[in-house]
Amino acid sequence: MNVARRMKKLKALLDIRIGPGAAILSSDVKKIHLDFARKINDGHFGARKVWRNYLPRLKYHNPAVSMTVNRTDDQEGPATLTIHFAPPSKSTSPTASPAPASSTDPSTPPSDHNPSRRVETIDMKHKQDSEILSRLLELTKATPYEASPDELVELREVDDNKMRSDRDKKAQMRLNQIRKQEEVLLAQARGAGKLEGASL
Repeated sequence: MNVARRMKKLKALLDIRIGPGAAILSSDVKKIHLDFARKINDGHFGARKVWRNYLPRLKYHNPAVSMTVNRTDDQEGPATLTIHFAPPSKSTSPTASPAPASSTDPSTPPSDHNPSRRVETIDMKHKQDSEILSRLLELTKATPYEASPDELVELREVDDNKMRSDRDKKAQMRLNQIRKQEEVLLAQARGAGKLEGASL
């Protein structure tokens, strides 16, 4: 594998392992679900960035947590991030909230009441991605992922390679420019020589 291809693969791996959103969620987090519109206008820009930039890192570090996304065509609709937590153990659970009254009326829809399940929802509409991420990490009591010494070395290697690549590109562009200038001068000299020969 050549250096350029290796650096490209290494950068892709580091991008998903390190950076904003790289965090270990608390063990009681079971699912994260995002609902937002396909386009970024009408306040859906932050939600899109969370999905694109942060969710892959969260999933990488929390593979057991279900993470789903629903993108709609309703630009005026809500943009929400919902966190589902596992029921607390009976020994530590607080006093359960009263369940709704039961009903035998067949026209009454079944209740979704579940006193043991905790659900938190973040309104993402018109919010910056960093604000959404901060609230998510707060609610899930997440622990930021600390890059290992080896990863920091790899990150410096990628950065150094990018700097060298940028220098090489600039040098090549300058060389191409010089060659084009030389070709123009040579063409002008040949044209002048033909004119001089014709006048003789």
